Amino acid sequence: MTPEAPRAGDDAAVDARPLDAAEVERLRAETPGCAHVTHFNHAGSSLPPGVVVETVVGHLRREAEIGGYEAADEAADRLGAVYGSLARLLNAAPEDIAIVENATRAWDLVFYAIPFAPGDRILTSVSEYGSNVIAFLQVAGRGIKVEVVPNDASGQLDVEELARRMDDRVKLVAVSHMPTNGGLLQPAAAIGEVVRGSGAIYLLDACQTAGQVPLDVGEIGCDFLSASARKYLRGPRGIGFLYAGQPWRTRLTPPFLDMRAAELVATDRYEVRDDARRFENWESSIANVLGMGAAVDYALEIGLDRIWATVRRRAETLRAVLTALPGDRVAVHDLGAERGGIVSFTVEGWDAEAIKGELRSRAINVSVTGISSTRSDMEARGLDQMVRASVHYLTTDEDIERLGGAIGALAPGNAPPPGGRV
Repeated sequence: MTPEAPRAGDDAAVDARPLDAAEVERLRAETPGCAHVTHFNHAGSSLPPGVVVETVVGHLRREAEIGGYEAADEAADRLGAVYGSLARLLNAAPEDIAIVENATRAWDLVFYAIPFAPGDRILTSVSEYGSNVIAFLQVAGRGIKVEVVPNDASGQLDVEELARRMDDRVKLVAVSHMPTNGGLLQPAAAIGEVVRGSGAIYLLDACQTAGQVPLDVGEIGCDFLSASARKYLRGPRGIGFLYAGQPWRTRLTPPFLDMRAAELVATDRYEVRDDARRFENWESSIANVLGMGAAVDYALEIGLDRIWATVRRRAETLRAVLTALPGDRVAVHDLGAERGGIVSFTVEGWDAEAIKGELRSRAINVSVTGISSTRSDMEARGLDQMVRASVHYLTTDEDIERLGGAIGALAPGNAPPPGGRV
């Protein structure tokens, strides 16, 4: 039976030891991609374990054999169990969980349901994700004021300043738990303490922390939380989920409804569901939903506290290796009092996209984080783009040494690919 998700702060009930080498090797053996690539792009899309792949492919095969509707009926109990698994991941109840196409859509469904009025205020962070900021700016044209709360000395959101800015005009506090461009972990629970009882809605974007960090929505105090399956949960692409708690859940009407979210009870009247599935729509990828459930169960079996301890250790090792490379040409740009698995850096004389291409040719996967993803933060720091290397519990010391060696080989005397120098 899958254990309950460990909760941060409950030291007697959790095992916070990092995974040992034998455990990591077992998990790597269960991950087909580890045989082909050195993967430092878990914050983009992680390598799924074999059980996730087989779950998705197996259901698609069953759809081909007996029909899509019939395969869904056959899997009804397993589909229902996914809500329970996601609830355990967040220390929530199954009725608090909605399954949606992706994390951005989950976030949008909440944001565009909020009845903003002229004079309302939105408070957010310096490192807020670009898609979220676009949504803020869209409603700002209706007389809503968007305010960026500055960072404290560590680079995380200044909680004391947030408290000073709270008043009865603040309608929404929206924060990305871990920014896309660095390992910073925002103080989500401290933010929740400030927002609690204020009358404002607290929307947490946990896209990068679900599956990496133990998440307890009760301790965090958020009203809504959005997340994706494809990142640290190691699930399939094209599926995500939303936590929607009370009392705000039933106070918001989603921006669109269908026969999943509501019921047509008369020719001229409908009733919206009172659970979180009011934010769902009828059609979805059943295979991906089941794959997400398998990924969540896999993470719960390992233990989120052990995952988090392992990821933090691996990330700090990578930061140390990059910082120690000769020539002082590599700069690590991660901020925060507490840092996670995303490591962002630049190499003097090299364009980030060129580095990504150079590493790809060696079967090393990284990503590039550009200014449009977190413009306020990167403009303030004079950065245009960075290489993003994200570790997971699958990452070994050998992987880190391999990446460090490849970055160290990008010496000034080496000829980069065309357009590779800046």
